[in-house]
Amino acid sequence: MKKYLILYSPFLIFLGTFFGSYILLTFLYQSFLDGFDGNKVDSITHIVAQNTEKVLSWYDNSATIEESSKNPFFTLYLNQQAIARVVEGCNGISVIILFISFVVAFSGSIKNTLLFIFGGSLLIYILNVLRIVLLTVLIYHFPKQLHLLHGVLFPLIIYGVVFILWVIWVNKFSKYAK
Repeated sequence: MKKYLILYSPFLIFLGTFFGSYILLTFLYQSFLDGFDGNKVDSITHIVAQNTEKVLSWYDNSATIEESSKNPFFTLYLNQQAIARVVEGCNGISVIILFISFVVAFSGSIKNTLLFIFGGSLLIYILNVLRIVLLTVLIYHFPKQLHLLHGVLFPLIIYGVVFILWVIWVNKFSKYAK
């Protein structure tokens, strides 16, 4: 048994670091969310909705958001038509937590790790806002394609970008890079 622990120790360390980071960050984020009233939108989702409204207004100046008074979400309007809701799950933090956990598990130098985490998280945030904007516009024009757009295409794009960032990290900056 000791032989296998030694043989597979790099993999076991990776798993422990990944899941430890993921659990810790998820716990911290959940603690943050617990600080908000169940009927109010958290501040991160609020910022995402505001940024989405701003970018969407570049496409159509009739774009607005409205916070629900009874539930924790924003409604996105385009031409006075309710198109989409921005809920906590839309803010991209869960994707950023997954991204950070992987980078930490394959860490490199402290400087490279922190810079890559910051840059990658910022890129994911920006892409997430653009995702919501494009999703809103496409749902406005193609409402029957909601499931394909929201459930398939856009998750594929955002997770595809995260995967590409991971490949870049492992091959260029992590301690495992050649």
